[in-house]
Amino acid sequence: MSPTGTNDPGTNESGARAVTNAVSRRHVLQLFGIAGVGIAGIGSLEACSPSNPDSEGSDAKKSGEFHGAYPYQLPPKGHFNLGAGVLDGIQQQSPYLDLIYPSAGMYYWADKKWEYLLAESNTLDETAKTYTMKLRSGLTWSDGSPLTAKDVVSTFNLRWLMRQQDWTFLSDVKAQDDTTVVFTIGTPSTVLERFILRAPILPDSVYKDWATKAETIRKAKGSLDSGEGKQVNADFQKFRPENPVVSGPFNYDPKTMTNAQMTLVKNDKGLFADKIGFTKVVLYNGETSDITPVVMNKDVDYATHGFAVASEKTFQQNGFRILRPPVYSGPSLVFNYTTRPEFSDARVRQAIAYVLDRQENGTVALGDSGKPCKFMAGFSDILVPDWITDADQQKLQAYEKDLDKATQLMQEAGWKKSGDKWMTPAGKPAAYDIKFPTEFADWNPAATNAADQLNKFGFNITKRGITFTQLNPDVLAGKFDIAIQGWGASNHPHPYFAFVQDLYTFNYVIAANQGGKGMNFPLKQTTSAGPIDLQAVVDKSAQGLNVDEQKKNITAAAQAFNELLPIIPLWERYGNNPALEGKRVAKFPADDDPILKNAPYADNFVIMYMYQGKVAPV
Repeated sequence: MSPTGTNDPGTNESGARAVTNAVSRRHVLQLFGIAGVGIAGIGSLEACSPSNPDSEGSDAKKSGEFHGAYPYQLPPKGHFNLGAGVLDGIQQQSPYLDLIYPSAGMYYWADKKWEYLLAESNTLDETAKTYTMKLRSGLTWSDGSPLTAKDVVSTFNLRWLMRQQDWTFLSDVKAQDDTTVVFTIGTPSTVLERFILRAPILPDSVYKDWATKAETIRKAKGSLDSGEGKQVNADFQKFRPENPVVSGPFNYDPKTMTNAQMTLVKNDKGLFADKIGFTKVVLYNGETSDITPVVMNKDVDYATHGFAVASEKTFQQNGFRILRPPVYSGPSLVFNYTTRPEFSDARVRQAIAYVLDRQENGTVALGDSGKPCKFMAGFSDILVPDWITDADQQKLQAYEKDLDKATQLMQEAGWKKSGDKWMTPAGKPAAYDIKFPTEFADWNPAATNAADQLNKFGFNITKRGITFTQLNPDVLAGKFDIAIQGWGASNHPHPYFAFVQDLYTFNYVIAANQGGKGMNFPLKQTTSAGPIDLQAVVDKSAQGLNVDEQKKNITAAAQAFNELLPIIPLWERYGNNPALEGKRVAKFPADDDPILKNAPYADNFVIMYMYQGKVAPV
């Protein structure tokens, strides 16, 4: 699996966290912007070896280097337009972006509190329906200019232009003075704070023209689906700034960027630069197959990829600790409802769920770190007890393997066997391609195993491994039959973000940014409980400040997801992150440190502790 993982993504390196800011890794967080590794670097172990290998690491110790890994695209495909939702921004879905373009704050998942970065305080006025953010004074960009409220306003106008979910709840944003930003709330929500505080702030000096156009269209109540709004959206995605202007303690060094690695150099003007002991961050490029030998060589101090079980054991034998944070997401089967309408019958999807032994699938893919979903609720099993009562949990179908039940459901849906192979209700062979990212060491075997299980049941599934940089665009454009994509979300513990990944990210809701429909699953459905508008229910699940009311909508969304299975979660991922102590890094968080409850692709514990000087050079 990729190191990331919005959504999503879930999550490997490029996504869950997929397509939204949720989305990552593959994200959501996935994923309103999807980054990847350069084609020339894929599959080449030689290309991923360090350009100046130093087996003892003495030079790195003297210079205070930190070595990480995360995939990226080399220019010209990779670029420095880091606007949320723009594809192929360099390190856009990476945890290391927090060292380059910090947000207002980062979150402690276990303690449920914020650690401020660019901000120093925030205030919610429920009566006035405003959320006021106060920036630290004295913040500067790498070019020496001050970072002000104007930069924040421009950032959020760009987020409106790119259909980011924050604008589901916001109605306006303005600068009150140089350090005060006032967000006007259209629809109150407990998740709005997350959107505001975790948005990477971009420089108005670089994005001013686009932000101004976006603000003009927004205030005129223009549409992003037609006319000027649609055109500006499309044009902005082609914008390619040069010479990045950043506010974090590190900046890109484009001249050192190769297919193998890139270097982030210290920006002494950056946020908390004086607290960070490292003077350089070296990031190796590639997915799991590329990064594994680099880790084996001890050229990487920490990596978030989903490593094969055998590799994990070897890392431990070589002196690495394995950190196991929950990722709150995992891989799923996604269907194309436009080109394969026979999947539109929920009984067929339920049958497929009954066919699959998800324990086997998770074990094959990721060993102990691939845990089968118990509740099939659309969000992490870890979080279900916080939002759904015991009585309602009992109503959720576990879909434990039952081939007889699967056969019954297929027949009820009008499918028939010809010999030992299924035929659709239209009399066509049940023959489909399943696309999956070749480079993801966990999603690849998950797809292969799922295909094998379905073929034994009577499907004719052809496995189509493609480079992970192409998978997301193909799914968004509807160029697939079945695909592996992330479910759940690593970006915040509120289930809303998981449902955004499940139902919006690779569906027409978000795919419209790229002119596609994605899986094209209609969000107005009928369940055994009656008609339901999933988009309305999901949006309401995050609305208001009354958590009990939110729980009602979360329960309704979870029950509908469990019955309809618009996508089929395979298992929930836990990290198996190798961490090397004593060579370049003194120590990483202890196994019992509550910060290890943080999802690694959202509020990465290594980055947070680096800012505090707790992850420091030897």
